[in-house]
Amino acid sequence: MTGEGMTSVSVSYEIRRQLNTLRTTGDYRSVNELLADMIRTHKMLKMRGEIDTLRARMKEAVDVDVDHLAERLNLAPFQV
Repeated sequence: MTGEGMTSVSVSYEIRRQLNTLRTTGDYRSVNELLADMIRTHKMLKMRGEIDTLRARMKEAVDVDVDHLAERLNLAPFQV
């Protein structure tokens, strides 16, 4: 993305140029709207991943043998 010898100012201009290109190709009214949509999409994808993890853990919990668990709890050194 950045070339050798580019200053922070030239990098900023390059980033701004790329953001404006994305804005126009994505039919957004402003760069802020584009960034807000990108952040929203990222959060949604992250939440979906966490939901999938929770579903997998819930499936594992459903597969636990309740009788075996109750038997193990009766062996606990504290009152259940």
